[in-house]
Amino acid sequence: MKEALIVIDVQNDYFPGGTNELYEPYKAEEHIRRLIEESRAVGRPVIYIRHFNEPGDTFFLEGTWGSEISERIAPLPGDKVIVKRYPNSFLETDLDEHLKSLSVDTLIVCGMMTHMCVDTTVRAAMDHGYSVKLAADACATMDLQIGGETIPAPVVHKAFIAAMDGVFAEII
Repeated sequence: MKEALIVIDVQNDYFPGGTNELYEPYKAEEHIRRLIEESRAVGRPVIYIRHFNEPGDTFFLEGTWGSEISERIAPLPGDKVIVKRYPNSFLETDLDEHLKSLSVDTLIVCGMMTHMCVDTTVRAAMDHGYSVKLAADACATMDLQIGGETIPAPVVHKAFIAAMDGVFAEII
């Protein structure tokens, strides 16, 4: 088994001062920082995913402070940074090709947002033949709304983690 750590969309717009603040992003980021340190110590590749939205959207606009990866967990020279434009980190990127070049078969996934890019990437990883370990405490999300009702971020997070548990990922 060869693992790689996948760090999804830990970008400034998700933190206070950004344009799409998540619930408790610093708490998730601290767990991500520890996973990065552990990965570097054991020689596990660290792969960063960075999202850009199209002009006219409200966050992750290319060239803005908000689209930058958080400096607290910033990539080091030599770390792979993959830019994506869709929730699925595999779609129209070289993620699968890069993982195969490293002979990786197992992904440790963490990042932002549990209900969108994390969920979509974890599910897509199965389609590409990878085993996934999802670091639940190293992910963050936001309140969601439907039919005039607000679903609090902690409930959204737990529901999505529960939905991925088993078939799509081992929750760690």
